[in-house]
Amino acid sequence: MIPSSDRFDQFTLATLLEVDPLVADYRAFFACFDWSVVDDWQAQRSPCCGSHGHPLTAYLKAFLVRIKEGLIYTTHLRDFLLKHPLLVIELGFHLHLDPQAPYGFDVEQTLPTRYWLGAKLRQLDNHLLQDLLAATVQALQAEIPAFGETVAFDVKHIYAWVRENNPNVYVKGPFNVSYIPKGDPDCRLGVKKSSNQEQPDGSTKKKKVSLFGYGTGVAAATDPVYGDVVLAEYTLPFNEADVTYYRPLFQRTVVAANQLPTYVAADAAFDFWYVYETLAHGQGIAAVALNSHGHEDVPRDPDGTPRCQAGLRMHPTFSFRHTNGYRAQRFRCPLLFPHKTEQTCCHEQFTKAKGCVKDLNWEKGGLMRALLDRDGPLYHVIYNQRTACERINSQAQARGIERPKVRNIRSVRNLNTLIYLVINARALIKATSINKGLLQIR
Repeated sequence: MIPSSDRFDQFTLATLLEVDPLVADYRAFFACFDWSVVDDWQAQRSPCCGSHGHPLTAYLKAFLVRIKEGLIYTTHLRDFLLKHPLLVIELGFHLHLDPQAPYGFDVEQTLPTRYWLGAKLRQLDNHLLQDLLAATVQALQAEIPAFGETVAFDVKHIYAWVRENNPNVYVKGPFNVSYIPKGDPDCRLGVKKSSNQEQPDGSTKKKKVSLFGYGTGVAAATDPVYGDVVLAEYTLPFNEADVTYYRPLFQRTVVAANQLPTYVAADAAFDFWYVYETLAHGQGIAAVALNSHGHEDVPRDPDGTPRCQAGLRMHPTFSFRHTNGYRAQRFRCPLLFPHKTEQTCCHEQFTKAKGCVKDLNWEKGGLMRALLDRDGPLYHVIYNQRTACERINSQAQARGIERPKVRNIRSVRNLNTLIYLVINARALIKATSINKGLLQIR
């Protein structure tokens, strides 16, 4: 709706909207999103409007402005919109008409209050934001060839907005995992581990930081020409292990891209058999750094058969369902099974007439994990693409993802998804520009 005032008629205001650089910038930015997703989402639910009956798209666009402009607090967002009434018209808020106002409407009366903007952010259905994110992935697929063939996974820490994260404040029992901060009862205590702190002598130093907060898992893809994009994201309290994010992220990636990735890259925190299982039935590999998890490394033959400490190929006996959920194969001492031989062994288990016993994961994913050539060129090419997540995390950190000024998990999740929507919109604008340049005749 274009209003009119004592100063500007509708034609003049329409012209101002066309030439205003901020409005033009955001008009191009909002064109990156498929707003029919919102219409479909609303069609499946009972009609719902916010304060003053504003359209849901107006709120979504306002929150995207918050992220794009780097406005940390809700108050800052409202103040920014108060200073840009033409942008308020472009966002689609229902205007409180006032012909005596310069632009034909009262901006203060039109905009929802700071409280309601914060409440609306909390009340947003994250599934809707996920659908918008998936739509950007599909738009990027149309622009980038071989998009999503390799997917990298990582988790970034988020500090909750609570006093317990202030190192100058002492709170009794802050390192108790059952402790729940009053400022944000949804956040949890977790430990951020880092082992890449390089020392002057070339060695690495492990570093641990305890914090109350959340973790944001991200699945990302990269292209040497088009750059990095987000395929999926997932947010949990920070007490969850990194590998917990993998299955939800993988499922969201497959749904968004409508295809299975051929390769996966992740750090040692994701070194579990079921990560490899997602790709083991195809032609690709999961390039994941090895994590022994406190167990000894068992030498294997190319078919997966283990060798005992004496270097002998062990004998398979029977398979069974392991308590960890995978199909396991038991291997016994070849000097005792299937028949006892005249040979002897100095191992203590042999002297007990039992011999060595190995219960190994015999799923395809378990075998891939054990037999993967981590020194080969294919592994290194795929594993190096894990840095896409680091660059995405860097972009997200620049937009305030690390220290959000909200105090509940619903708002944190929605802010995180909005941040990734902005990142993908920028990638889409870049990809469209590159492709347009390639089609120009010189």
